[in-house]
Amino acid sequence: MAVRAIRGAVQVDADERDLVLAGTAELVSEVMGRNELSTDDVISVLFTATPDLTSEFPALAARKLGFVDVPLVCASEIAVPGALPRVVRLMAHVETDRPRAELQHVYLRGAQALRLDIAQ
Repeated sequence: MAVRAIRGAVQVDADERDLVLAGTAELVSEVMGRNELSTDDVISVLFTATPDLTSEFPALAARKLGFVDVPLVCASEIAVPGALPRVVRLMAHVETDRPRAELQHVYLRGAQALRLDIAQ
């Protein structure tokens, strides 16, 4: 089994706790579903949020989805002028037999603009 990294992002409508949690839960669920993963396959997940999102830790959404024994960490993105606002990103490290080319990176809502080359 190989260790692979899967990327994803979602843009939320506002810095409101419920919106951050819902957007993150949608992102995590899509990454897991599209890549046919269970929490047992996940080694760790790094979440980042743009500096304008401070209402909640995105990792809480993953905890609520059952990521109880998976190491999770949250960090802030660099405040780059003109960057897409209100974005939660993730990088999940997983064990999988899938080749890197078959992994599905997930970019939802406005975050699709971040990676038009790989957005599904």
